[in-house]
Order: sequence, then C-alpha cells, then structure tokens
Amino acid sequence: MTSKTLKIAGACLVVAAVSVGLYAVDRPDRAADKAPAAAQSTTVTPVVPVTATKVVQHDVPIVLEGLGTVTPINTATIRTQVQGTLDSVDFVEGKQVKRGDVLAKIDPRVYEAQVDQAEAALARDEATLKNARTNLARTQPLANRGFATQQLLDTQDSQVAQGEGTVALDKAALEAAQTQLSYARITAPFDGVTGIRRVDPGNVVHPTDTNGLVVLTQLQPIAVIFTLPSGDIPGIRQALATGDASVDVYDAQNKQKLDHGSLMLINNQVDSSTGTVQLKASFPNAGNTLWPGTFVNVHLTVAVRHNALTVPLTAVRQGPNGAFAYVVGPNDVVGIRNVTTGQSRDGQVLVEQGLAANETVVTAGQYRLNPGTTVEIVPDDKKDQVQDATTASAGMLP
Repeated sequence: MTSKTLKIAGACLVVAAVSVGLYAVDRPDRAADKAPAAAQSTTVTPVVPVTATKVVQHDVPIVLEGLGTVTPINTATIRTQVQGTLDSVDFVEGKQVKRGDVLAKIDPRVYEAQVDQAEAALARDEATLKNARTNLARTQPLANRGFATQQLLDTQDSQVAQGEGTVALDKAALEAAQTQLSYARITAPFDGVTGIRRVDPGNVVHPTDTNGLVVLTQLQPIAVIFTLPSGDIPGIRQALATGDASVDVYDAQNKQKLDHGSLMLINNQVDSSTGTVQLKASFPNAGNTLWPGTFVNVHLTVAVRHNALTVPLTAVRQGPNGAFAYVVGPNDVVGIRNVTTGQSRDGQVLVEQGLAANETVVTAGQYRLNPGTTVEIVPDDKKDQVQDATTASAGMLP
C-alpha cells in the first residue's frame, strides 16, 4: 500500500514540473528572455580622458640646423721681421689690444746706425748734385756765346743726371733703413686678444722663429663655419638674394642662444664624400660669448611661412598610411585625419595639409582611441589622469 502511494505522489510531481516549464516558455511578457537584453542595454561605452589643443595659425620661420665651429675672421702669429735682442714685451697675455699698439721692442741701435749712414750718404750726394747743377748753370751761358765747347756742356749735364740718380738711390736706401728700424717696434696688425707669450725679454729673436712672439686673434666680429646638406643650397641662395637669411648660434647643448648674426657666403664646392656644403656666418660677439675653436649649433633662417599651421609634435602619429592626427569633433567624438607635415622644432610641427586653424587635436592618450570614440578633454593641471601608451605597454595601465 505504501509503494503504491509513493508512485502516485511521484507522478504528481512530474506533472507539476512540466506545467511550470510550459508556463515559463509561453508567458506573454517573456520576462525571462528580456532580463539579459535589459542588462545589455544598460552597458555604456567608457569616455577616454585625453589632453588636446587647438591648431595654431601664425608666422613660422623656416630654420635649417647644422653643427659649426667658431673661427676667427683674423688670426696671426706675431713674428719679428728683423733679428735682434728682445728688449721688452709690452702686452699683457689674454688682453685686448688695438691695431697699432706696441707689442714688443727689439734693440734698435744697429738699425739706428744704418739710418744715420743712409742719411749721411744722402747729404753727401745731395751736395755733389748741387755743385754739378751750379757748374751746369755757369757753363750753359758760355756755351751759348761760344766760349765753352759742347763737350764740356754735355759733361756737365751728365754729371747732374748722375747726381740725381745717386740722390734717388740714397733716398731709397734711407727709406729701407728707416723701415728696418721701424721693425724694431712690433705692433698689432688688427684689434684682437693676445694669447700666451712665447718669448721672454733678453732672447735673440729671428724672422724665421717658428713659434713667434704671440698669437693675436680677432674676436669682434667673429665667424662660424658650419655644414648643411647640399640639397638646401637653392633655398639658401634665394634667402641670400632676398636678404632673408639670418643666423642664430646656440651652445653645444642647443639650449642657450649665444649670438645673432648674418650669413656671409656659401662655399664654392660641395664635399662629394659627405654631400654637404660649408657656410660661413659673421657675428658681432659683443659679449665674447663665442670663443675660437668651440663647437656650436647653428640655426639658419631661410624664410618665414606666413599664416602657417602648427600643432604639438605629440599630436602627430605614424600609421600604415603615413602621418595622422586625432581630431575632436562635435560631442567630443574623435576622428582620424591624415596630415602632411613639414619641419619640426621646439616641440612643434608644421602642418602642410590635413588640418584647419582652430581645430582641436589630441596630444596625449591616443593609444586608446578609435574613430568614433568619445573623449573627455582634461585640463593641464589634471593631465596625469591621461593614460600614456608608454606606461600601458609596460603593463602599468589597462
């Protein structure tokens, strides 16, 4: 009896279960099916934080950059032109001297004596010439009246000519002696700064001495010789012709501006081994910031692009089809824009094509963007909220 009761109860449970299942499948509102759809419809695409800036329109100088060496316009090793004992050195090492300043003196006595000899010879021969002219003046009237022969007149005339030649020779010898005497005072040939003294007073100096007395170098103005690719020559020549070429020189770290000058020339030959050409620029160097032999960075401005467009360098990315930028459109939705770029310097890149003035471009956070992504532009004081691709690729960000 008990077994039969259990069988009846089990059959009732099976019928109840089937009825519940059919109710779940056939209910009018289908609540069980709509529950996942409702959950899916509430999913919201996350907004990506980025930094952005406007496309700026302004005048942009076109600048070519190269490495250069500071080179004096004038430099000379000061040597004596006569032999003698060095009496004194009249310059201070490392100090500025002017053209014509006395740098050193050599014992002048030997050359003074030569001047005295030349002056005495000139005085003697001038007296002889004076006597010959007097004799000629006396003979001429006598020859005209027939009281003196023509031969005597010719002889007197020849003596005058001979005396004139001798006097001219004596004058040249005196000038040579005076010149030799002037070499006993060694003077500066141009304005410049003296180097290290190489000879002390009391030494006998010669014109053939290799080291000379001192090296004199002109610092104001001064030149810089630098190199650029030969392909830049047409633009540089045009800048020279129009007067637009100007040069700024920076230190070896390319951070501190040292001076502003002008381009002097383009060398007349290209180095075929490197494909570069040398250029020379002049600088006033009023503060002596440029020193001979130092390496510097040269910025040559060859033109000014008016109403040009620039964006930060970080706004431009490289893809399979070339350079592109993310442009923020209406409702803060981004799109991709292919761009053509020009020169890049000081953290800014020149945009030739692809963008318009005052458009907004993304400058950081691009690695999470796709066309149609909604972004949130964060201010500069909160830019640390923007995820960087560099840190993300290192596993530090999602």
